[in-house]
Amino acid sequence: MPIPVILDVDTGVDDALALLFAVAHPEIDVLAVSCVAGNASLEQVVDNTLRILDVAGAGDVPVAAGAVRPLLEPARSASHVHGADGLGGLVLPETSRHAVESSAVELLRRTILEHPEPVTLVALAPQTNLALLLRTHPEVAANLERIVFMGGSASVGNATAVAEFNVWHDPEAAAIVLDSGVPCYMYGLDVFNRVSVAQDRAAELEAGEHPVGRVVGALLGHRIALSEDERAQYTGLIGDAGAVCALVAPEALRTEQRPVRVELAGYSRGQTLVDLREFPGEDVVHGLAGEWTTAEVALGVDAERVAALFLDTVLG
Repeated sequence: MPIPVILDVDTGVDDALALLFAVAHPEIDVLAVSCVAGNASLEQVVDNTLRILDVAGAGDVPVAAGAVRPLLEPARSASHVHGADGLGGLVLPETSRHAVESSAVELLRRTILEHPEPVTLVALAPQTNLALLLRTHPEVAANLERIVFMGGSASVGNATAVAEFNVWHDPEAAAIVLDSGVPCYMYGLDVFNRVSVAQDRAAELEAGEHPVGRVVGALLGHRIALSEDERAQYTGLIGDAGAVCALVAPEALRTEQRPVRVELAGYSRGQTLVDLREFPGEDVVHGLAGEWTTAEVALGVDAERVAALFLDTVLG
């Protein structure tokens, strides 16, 4: 039986790759897609999502617009990474698809509660929509299998030295999701930064005859500057798509159940603290550790296997 999945996206380059994979894989049933501001403005995210669903040849998948900004702070786009349009300047045909009139929170609520089996919610963006859903309609938790989110890190950050972008963009939302009682799987930068496609392969796809392959090759070929002192360069990361690959190839990743919390103040705001200690420390012994949530954290990945799975799936 395919896994019933809802994707929550801020469709930039790698969200697009994730959507293409999810629609193409026979073991995934995409029930709906909710959109949130993040990599680009909400309006741009919705438009990108609809066009990518066309490229994927998706059926009548409902798409809804959600939060235009984080719970507390203004929106901060990632246009320096994904380009002003979120897709690195990739030009896609106009689409006849339209977002549904209901909000993302309502689409999420209705889709989860009406489905006969527990649903897996895959968050590839700042988790504002999820936080609003879980605080407004906590009853949905009973029909959620788990929340798989691309976000966080057990090591370094990218938005800051310690914080990953999706969590940093709305730390309060991520904290609410972790504290919701729904089992969580964290696909963070520790594995995100390892799964890539070689530059010559991406170029071959972009120049080829396969219609989806051309789009995939162009998205993989989008170059970014990794620091202010460097020129834009090829990375080939499949990014968010790796979190969706984990649904169907869990054995390709090494995961551990670990205590996790989100820092909400100071320079470390947005950091996901992952307790990797083998033995409890003085904070635990003396009752100073505070509140933590146990989550399944991806710490290692068979990068070649996951990259091959991604390409084999999207190219059919």
